Amino acid sequence: MATLKHIASKNSDYSAIEAYLVYQHDAFTGKQLLDEQGRPKLRESYILDTLECGNFSFATACLLANRKYGKNTQHGDIKSHQYIISFDPRDAADNGLTMEKAQALGLKFCSENFSGHPAIVCTHPDGHNHSGNIHVHIVIGSIRMREVERKSYMQKPRDWLEGMKHSSTAQTMRHLRVEVMELCESAGLYQIDLLNGSKERVSEAEYWVRRRGQLKLDRENAALTADGQQPQQKKFETVKDTLRKQISSVLYRATSFEDFSDKLMQQYGITVKESRGQLSYLPSGRTKFIRARHLGDKFDKAAVLATLPANAERKPKVQFKQDTIGKLIDIQSRMTEGKGIGYKRWLTKHNLKVMAQTVNLLQEKGLTDEDALNQRITELETKYHDSLAVVKDLEGRMKANKELRYHVAAYTSTKNVAQQLKTAKRPAAFEEQHRAELTAYRVAAAYFKANNITKLPSPKNLEAEYAQLASEKAKFYEQYKEAKEELLKLKTAKQNVASFFREEEPAQQER
Repeated sequence: MATLKHIASKNSDYSAIEAYLVYQHDAFTGKQLLDEQGRPKLRESYILDTLECGNFSFATACLLANRKYGKNTQHGDIKSHQYIISFDPRDAADNGLTMEKAQALGLKFCSENFSGHPAIVCTHPDGHNHSGNIHVHIVIGSIRMREVERKSYMQKPRDWLEGMKHSSTAQTMRHLRVEVMELCESAGLYQIDLLNGSKERVSEAEYWVRRRGQLKLDRENAALTADGQQPQQKKFETVKDTLRKQISSVLYRATSFEDFSDKLMQQYGITVKESRGQLSYLPSGRTKFIRARHLGDKFDKAAVLATLPANAERKPKVQFKQDTIGKLIDIQSRMTEGKGIGYKRWLTKHNLKVMAQTVNLLQEKGLTDEDALNQRITELETKYHDSLAVVKDLEGRMKANKELRYHVAAYTSTKNVAQQLKTAKRPAAFEEQHRAELTAYRVAAAYFKANNITKLPSPKNLEAEYAQLASEKAKFYEQYKEAKEELLKLKTAKQNVASFFREEEPAQQER
């Protein structure tokens, strides 16, 4: 199953790209590995070719293109693009895939889809996880050196004109995925559908967080085992891994979107929201929502809404409890649909059971009088809306508390760096070296100024305040849930009574 990955690079050192492809690097730090004499260690095996570089190296060809067209002069400009085609590990044994064959496929793919760009095509025999997957790196300079023939997937002149920069748009990526699928099909290699996404999507950053976290956990477990202790956790999970597991546990039990969101909040403290047709999830303890598309296709709106009705149909029918009731079914309207006499008998029996449960519920609660029932419904509606308003208010205060805690922590940890900037001999160089810390410090300071905060609150006090808000929210959320459940029951009972007497009137007239 060949896959395609794209990486855009802003590194102006083009020679570093070739060095990465040729020399060994540490998988976690990215630093070159050195031999005993302090020289970079070559990779054990690789095949490398260049395309459209003339008599120059790839780095020189890219620099000449930048100078000729006056582009890529700013720090934030994308200098190169890298596309990685990873073949299925089984292709080597089952389909005769070799490094030479993979390199030939990579050269063909590059010449057909990136013509006009200086390029490097390099094949490696294995990946970081040592799964044995042969993969091809295709690195292109971002500037096209000559005009090329316009193809159907090209949308704007920048996609074919000389001197323009390559742009990896959604349309371009779709075309390239189709090309990879057709490439594998023609070569007789394993392939999956690259157009319909992944049920669980893992980004490059999350992949490395997993690798580093697992390595650290393995070391800690080894130390525990050496001391005669049993490790409690053997597999490292990222925040997104945990979130995927929690959402999945609720998704396959919920029968409606409201049920889905309520269960996520009640069981795991996860808030779900919809914005512009997309779902996002906020785990407990975070201040920033995680979009469904960063978790995988099974968590987006379309997949969730498709799963919930299926759950409702699959859910086994249970006997009514003493304090729960169903809804009366309009027999006449159903019979006009061409149902048989057996179906009518079943509907009649069903409605009799529902009415018996309705009467029992109203008698137990002392609400057989219509005025008393209406008054109780009004009281529950007031309690329902008041509790919900308090829950929403507490959620807002909890969110503000999280934001404040975040900025207090960022300001405290970067304050020393900001002070050092004032006395730095080379402020510009110091600014560039500590850009991330200084940015976090300035964002936090701006937040304090915008909210008129002159004295920083204690982190412990903020945590205590958050715990108090969470406790209050749980209490009012329980009140809201109880009022909602009883309200739905009584409204259903009222509707059943009204429906029953509407059906009784024509029946008496007929008799």
